Amino acid sequence: MKLRSGLRTKFLLLMTLALVVLLLTMALMLKRQEQMQGEVVEITRDAMAGVIDNSLNRRGEGMVNQLAESLTNPLYYFDLDAMGELTASALRQPDARYVLVYDEDGVIIHDGSEAISSYGKRMDDGFANDVIMSDGLLTLFDDSLMDVSTPIMIGDERLGGVRMGFDLEVSQGFQERAVQDMRERLAVLGHRQVVGVGLVAGCLLLMGIGMLWLVQRWLVRPIRHLADSARQIEAGRFDLDLPTSRRRDEVGELLRAFSRMSESVARHDRDIRRMAYTDALTGLSNRLAFREALDEQLLQMRGEGQQLALLFADIDDFKRVNDTLGHDAGDDVLVQCSARIRDVIAREAGDDALLARFGGDEFVILVRALPRDDGPGVREIATQLAERLVVELGQPLIVQDRQVFLGTSIGITLFPDDASTAASLMKNGDIAMYQAKVAGKNCFRFYSRAMDLAVERRVNLEHELRGAWERGELSLVYQPVYRLSDRTMVGAEALLRWNHPKHGQVAPSVFIDVAEQSGLIESLGPRVLHAACSEAVRWQQMLPGREPLTVAVNVSPRQLRGGGALAEVVASCLKETGLEAGRLHLELTETAVIGDEAHVGEELARLRETGVKVLLDDFGTGFSGLSHLRRVPVDGVKIDRSFIADILRDPDDLALTSAIIAMAHSLGITVIAEGVEKAGQYALLRERGCDQAQGYWLGSPMPGPEFLALLKEEGR
Repeated sequence: MKLRSGLRTKFLLLMTLALVVLLLTMALMLKRQEQMQGEVVEITRDAMAGVIDNSLNRRGEGMVNQLAESLTNPLYYFDLDAMGELTASALRQPDARYVLVYDEDGVIIHDGSEAISSYGKRMDDGFANDVIMSDGLLTLFDDSLMDVSTPIMIGDERLGGVRMGFDLEVSQGFQERAVQDMRERLAVLGHRQVVGVGLVAGCLLLMGIGMLWLVQRWLVRPIRHLADSARQIEAGRFDLDLPTSRRRDEVGELLRAFSRMSESVARHDRDIRRMAYTDALTGLSNRLAFREALDEQLLQMRGEGQQLALLFADIDDFKRVNDTLGHDAGDDVLVQCSARIRDVIAREAGDDALLARFGGDEFVILVRALPRDDGPGVREIATQLAERLVVELGQPLIVQDRQVFLGTSIGITLFPDDASTAASLMKNGDIAMYQAKVAGKNCFRFYSRAMDLAVERRVNLEHELRGAWERGELSLVYQPVYRLSDRTMVGAEALLRWNHPKHGQVAPSVFIDVAEQSGLIESLGPRVLHAACSEAVRWQQMLPGREPLTVAVNVSPRQLRGGGALAEVVASCLKETGLEAGRLHLELTETAVIGDEAHVGEELARLRETGVKVLLDDFGTGFSGLSHLRRVPVDGVKIDRSFIADILRDPDDLALTSAIIAMAHSLGITVIAEGVEKAGQYALLRERGCDQAQGYWLGSPMPGPEFLALLKEEGR
């Protein structure tokens, strides 16, 4: 019995010892498991925080950069509707707290709301001063907010900027939920392990070895791999080769969830990069992508003897499409033009060329060429490509079931001949493209160093032209117009002259073109019209018994395409000056009509409703044919002086002039000849039935007082 008691005691002691060992082992294992779970949670928390912060930072910078690119034109033209659409779209992001568009002084222009409640207020938050003073992309943080801002530039001029606030609590909440989910899953896994330890209590050693092996294989190794992957994602390497797991437990779900998260982050990174480097409308590379590609090309080409060319192509008169047909039609034009450019590049330059859209209606092409004795150089390739582009983009486009003629102006600059840096090449390309515009559009020009001086002179001329009317430097002269049948003066053409205080008389062909390109013509045109009408009224008042004289005023294409504003200006001028509408003749060039006859016809119809006469100036130089006389409502045509100059010795010019007169008369249109310099020209035009004429043989342009004196002398 004692033996039994001793064995029982020993057994109990052994059982008790085993139980104590088991409890201690379990306690130690639970302690170790708790520590391991905490380490896993902290590692995962740190990894996820880095990934989320990095992703949010990249997404915020990408969105603000894209928003700044899109807001350039709306901010430049102060288009609040366009700003509202862009900012409202950005505000729809789930973590976007605010979007602000501000000017260069930090005054808010748009906040994405319909009412723009903060319009005109200066930004005064804690980040405001840093944002306003920043010259580039700026990201600022506080406890609950990430503020990303960047200036909006046009060329070297800062128009203002845009800033966007992202709520960090959204990403922090996502992180905490993910960590909590991981903690719960690890807790479930730990409970299963404890239950397993209790069930195999009699095999403590084997259980310990097995558990260590299982933990190492099923938990530590996957978590360690996840931690390594998270660190790579944090470093920006998103394309990871994560192993697929068929496990059905929490660790397997965690591995699959992490794999899906990695794929999602990589996909969002690709989307952000695509948005940051791709033009949304045409699918081409944008300015940022092109600049990086150009920098990379220049870095690779240094010292290798390679050459490249940049072609800056700007669509001529593109603004007219937006103004007359709407921005949807303008987008359609850009898509069609980009497709034509791609086709030409594929045929002429192959895969070595890179095409990008810089915004608006400007496209840039990069062409490379290796120095070879048996192949064309980069200049020849660029020339051939530019010639084909001019031809292809000069073909009519079908927009909203109508033909639109635009054309393109192309500037070309070469590396390393013209410049060795990306910034200089792009500046030179812009200058060459501008010179192509000045040369008459729908052509191409290579950059030369003389263009820098020409651009500087043109900029100075534009600056001096502003305010020239107020300073009294601009004045009108009047060239008499005579009726050929009895050589009686019936009117005069008003011509604008600029007497520069330093350079003297500036050629009208120079400063009128500057006024047209800069938009100054829109302010000068009404002043010229008012002055000419006032002078015509004065003639009638000074010579009441004389046959009323007409006055002709030139109208620029830019004024004509002002959306009906010209008719309103004319009506207001006639009312203010008291001039009879039938005595005012408005002259527009033939080339202003070509390309959009339907719209121009509507504008001319509105003008004629006011009672004024419309004349087609420089007729015959636009290569449009006499068919325009049937489709465009005009009262008269002025035969260009280039035809009149040779009618005495060139049978072709005489035949063409005679045909114009006969065709115009058959349509009931008055014919006026310009540039009559000889008595023989006058006699021949009179014989052919021309109605009126002007030229130096009949009378040169003269100031108002001299013209009035001539009228008095003829009235005697």
